[in-house]
Formats: sequence, C-alpha cells, structure tokens
Amino acid sequence: MRHLLLNTLIKQNVYRLGCNRYSTLQEPKEPIVKSKAIPGPKSLELKDKLDAVQSTGTIQLFADYEKSAGNYICDVDGNVLLDVYTQISSVPLGYNHPRLINVFKDEKNLKTLINRPALGVFPGKEWPEKLHSILMNIAPKGLNKITTMMCGSCSNENAYKSIFIWYQNKVRGTAAFTEQEKCSCMINQAPGSPQLSILSFKGAFHGRTLGALSTTHSKYIHKMDIPSFDWPVASFPQYKYPLDENVAENKKEDQKCLSEVEDLIEQYTKKSNPVAGVAIEPIQSEGGDNEASPEFFRGLQSICKKRGVALLIDEVQTGGGGTGKFWCHEHFNFEQPPDVVTFSKKLQLGGYFHNDDFVPNEPYRIFNTWMGDPGKVLLLEEIIKVIQEEKLLANVNETGKVLKDGLLNLEKEFPNILNSTRGRGTFLAINCTNTNVRDRIITALRHTGVQTGGCGDISIRFRPALVFKKYHANIVLDRFRTVLKSL
Repeated sequence: MRHLLLNTLIKQNVYRLGCNRYSTLQEPKEPIVKSKAIPGPKSLELKDKLDAVQSTGTIQLFADYEKSAGNYICDVDGNVLLDVYTQISSVPLGYNHPRLINVFKDEKNLKTLINRPALGVFPGKEWPEKLHSILMNIAPKGLNKITTMMCGSCSNENAYKSIFIWYQNKVRGTAAFTEQEKCSCMINQAPGSPQLSILSFKGAFHGRTLGALSTTHSKYIHKMDIPSFDWPVASFPQYKYPLDENVAENKKEDQKCLSEVEDLIEQYTKKSNPVAGVAIEPIQSEGGDNEASPEFFRGLQSICKKRGVALLIDEVQTGGGGTGKFWCHEHFNFEQPPDVVTFSKKLQLGGYFHNDDFVPNEPYRIFNTWMGDPGKVLLLEEIIKVIQEEKLLANVNETGKVLKDGLLNLEKEFPNILNSTRGRGTFLAINCTNTNVRDRIITALRHTGVQTGGCGDISIRFRPALVFKKYHANIVLDRFRTVLKSL
C-alpha cells in the first residue's frame, strides 16, 4: 500500500526544473541501478586512465553531469542515484537547475565568467554592487564586512590571519611596526612572528591547508607527516541520545567542556602562547556530525568575550540553508554576533564575514590573486532568488522532519544496528554499531540507488539539496529499511 502511495506522490510531484521562462528538465522518478557493482566497468576504466597521472584513491564513481538532474546524479555506467550527499553538501539546487544554466546565457554574465579578474587589484565595475546586493544581503546579522576567497580551507586560513592581526593590533595599539618586528618576521622569529594560537576542538574539521590543518582533528590521515602548530585542542561535547531523555547529563557535559576551554586559554597564556581566537563548527561535520547545544555555544561566546578572544564560527558546511536556517548559528540565539563567520560549499565561493575590527589597516595583509570568483557570485545570486521564491528553507524543515522521524523509526526497528539520530533540517546523521557495519550500509545503499556518505568512525550523514522533497525522503527511507533487513 505504501509503495502505491509513494508512486502516486512521485507522479504528482515530479520535480520539473524551471518554469515557463526556462527550458524544462525532468528529474528521474526513482533510482535506477544497471551495473552489477558501483563503480561499474566504465567508471573503473576511467579510474585506471586517471590513475596514470593523478591519485584516485578517493574516487567512488565517474559522473555523467550532462544527464544528472534535480536530486539525481547519473554515472557513466547508466546508474541513476538519488543523491543525499550532494558533493559533500555543496549542491544547493540539485543538478542542472535551468535557472543556473541560464545565468551564463546572458552575454554580460559570460564575460564576467571568462574575464576572471584579480579581484584585489582589478575588480570589475559591477563588483561593489554585487557584494552589497548579494553577499551582504545574506550576511549574518551584525557583521558588516566581507572578505571573499575561493574555498573553505583558504577562508579559514585567512580568517585566522585576520584574527591574529586583530589581536596584535590590540597589543600594539596605534604604534607603527618597529624595525625589529619587520626584520624578525622575515626569519620567522619574534617579535614580528609572535607566539599566538587558535583553540579548536577534538573531532573538528577546518581544512587541509597548513595552518587550518592545525585546527583539524577528525582523521589522522589528514595530518600524518605534516608539521603542526602548538595550539590548544579542547573536548567537544559528546551527548547521550535521545537528547530529551538525557538533559541533565548532557548539561554536565557542556559545563565540563566549557571549563576545559577556560583552563586551556589560561594554560596557553601562562606558556606565552596566548589564544587569539576559537574556531568551532555549529555541527562538527567531518568529525561525526557532533552537535552542541545553544547553551554551550552561548557559554563559549561568553568565555571569549571575557578573555578577549575572537569567536570564529565555521559555517563552510552548515551555511546555506541545510539546517533549516540560512546560517546554522542562528539556532543558538547569540546575544551578539560571532566575530567571524566563514563560508563556502553551497555558497559556491568562499570567504568570511566580520566587522570593522578585523579589517587590516594596511593593504596586502589579506590578499591573493583571485580573492573569490565573480562568476560564482552570479550563480549565488540566482540560487538565493530560487531559495526565496520557492520557500526552500520551509521545504528543508518540512522534509527534514519526514526524514528525521523516519530515521528515528528505523532506529527503533533496528536497535542492534542504529542509534543516535540527530541534526537540524535535512542536515542529519545516524550512528551504526561499528565502522564495518556503517561502511557496508553505505555501499549497500549505493547499490539500491541511494548515494550518501560517512563521517567520523560510525556515522552516516545526510546532505540532500534544498530541493529534496518529502517523497524523496520516503524513497531513501524505504531503501534504507530494505538494506537494514538484508543485514
């Protein structure tokens, strides 16, 4: 009976990309798996070809992006997978949305794309207006400045630099750089290269570039053989689920972790390596989709304010609407805005929002050749319009409830396999009993036509596009249940 209802819903609600002004592209009705295994033979052939010139150890399949549509990604072997991973949470409107395809049919936009400028020195005449009307239009409340970058790692990397400059400006006051500072920094010595640190959390992921890597603690493979700074690492809350049945214990966990943060700030002050900033994700994504309560985040901000430490909220994965609000930290009801908010992924380019205090007084201190991409901002402009016109944040909350309730029901049905369903909106995760079981489930789901991903040691994470509907969620849940029964 449920399958009949599901088929009816699919027929009634088949997602047609675009409207009268745009060419339409109909997404598939359901997943289709043609090859005996995924990756299939054509993917394996391409993998061998690529392996001759580039490492391919992370590649799962080769996609056919000309045929992919909406919530479905197609591969070169003809498999059609319902994608609830979306390029690690980076595809806001699904594949080949005609509103985005049409962006570069405009000749003016096309010229913006192909004449990619060094934005720090030769921005186009449209750049000031685009920053005001697009990026500042979505800025976190209370932050009036933006620095654009290319990706999440370089966004965090340069945000850390801004925090160090801000911190040293407080120490130096209005004094000019001394000759000793100018000379010593050229040989990586104090006082020009001071001992300063960024506090991060166990399980965190803030990027793989050299500085950001010192604040990444999710998997050893990211860090092995790479020198790191002596920077403090605090415990991130580890909650017991269900949350509503473990309120008192989880509150104690919050207090324990906040006390540890204060202790570490004190320790690093005493060892002459003071903490200039704290970097934290609203939900630790790569590290296992670990949550912390609004009370924890407000307590962390209070500590930062008291100790003169900048608070950086890393919204690279959580930003853009997947949690049901455009910025996940909006769920925390901060009394004041965070000092810095970094972003990338769904927003197409990278960067960070901040206030006037984090703008360097001298040019070239935060700088690179491209400093973002005007072509990506044009895509973001259209993405924001679609989010608003189609009320996609409301859709995320409605669909997220169906998906989360379904996962909770599966958890009850298969308590020996699943536990700890959690998350906001469609930004969800569930734990498996061990890593082997988790990996078997992800592989089996792919072979039923559902593409998802893992995080941490035992978690499956769900990162569908904002256009993911309730009937898509039911397809995922039906196939997830089939896989669990087969175990």
